[in-house]
Amino acid sequence: MNRYIAKNIAALTAYTPGEQPQDRGMIKLNTNENPYPPSPKVAAALTSFTAERLRLYPDPRAMTLRRRVAEIHNCRVEQVFVGNGSDEILALATRAFVENNGSVGYFDPSYSLYPVLADIRGAAQQPVDLGPDFAWRMPDKFRASLFLLTTPNAPTALQYDRAAVTAFCRAFDGVVLLDEAYVDFARDNFMDLALAPGNANTLVMRTLSKSFSLAGLRLGYVVGPEPLIAAIDKIKDSYNLDMLTQTVGLAALADLDWMRANVRRIQATRERLRAALAAAGWRVLPSETNFIFARPPDGNAREIFERLRARKIFVRYFPGPRTGEFLRITIGTDAEIDALLKALG
Repeated sequence: MNRYIAKNIAALTAYTPGEQPQDRGMIKLNTNENPYPPSPKVAAALTSFTAERLRLYPDPRAMTLRRRVAEIHNCRVEQVFVGNGSDEILALATRAFVENNGSVGYFDPSYSLYPVLADIRGAAQQPVDLGPDFAWRMPDKFRASLFLLTTPNAPTALQYDRAAVTAFCRAFDGVVLLDEAYVDFARDNFMDLALAPGNANTLVMRTLSKSFSLAGLRLGYVVGPEPLIAAIDKIKDSYNLDMLTQTVGLAALADLDWMRANVRRIQATRERLRAALAAAGWRVLPSETNFIFARPPDGNAREIFERLRARKIFVRYFPGPRTGEFLRITIGTDAEIDALLKALG
């Protein structure tokens, strides 16, 4: 072991992102990207952005962008923080709300970055195993400094019951961060919990990577009680959001109708794929996201993953006892889903 490297970092197993194939001929259904382009207002913002502006520093507080988020959610700008993707916000939360002897809770299975962030912070991991049907079953007397609750969850695509989420947030003796990366594809959201009068411990986080078609930009935001937002803001990088991201993000947030139209297209294709796979004997979990989590009839998910890959169709496979019989399939265009179904026979 190298004596110059912190022990927890030397022992760390790094996060593994979804594969990014360079072959343009691939059908890419493995990283939950939006198959449709962002708003024309984004293109216009990029076209009008001049290189000369880059000699100046960006607004370190991103106030114009934060005001737009506050306007959308009918809250004060002091209740909004914007970050370099939601991943930056997650990392800052583990630093702001977890003491040196603290712990980070999350579902298993869920976003595989969560345990990595706990290890980087040097905090204890407190995974909560989901039930055999991936239902939420919270153990008695559970405690953690910070709980990262993904709803709808990934990779299972399930959204949790409003009464259960509300009761958990109110009873939990720590900070709850509701990760709503996929919420625009769902029937419900929990932003009201972050803005409820008297709320002291609940944050709601969103990203522009999925529904706004901006995965390549890296922009997320979190809304909640002013003291928690101020704590995150206190420890961010000086200029955590560059000028181009602020400009393009503002353009995207100015065209909610475009985003919602794309969401409706994806939801329609999602239902078509669900019905086709179910008719072929697959077990398809109810999806509130832009992907489905499905088990083939004989559970041979790895074999199908490899067979699709050989035909230049990428889906996501998660080895392991809980997830190894399932595939996570991003909802692509209708043509891409037709090609997938044809390849599946």
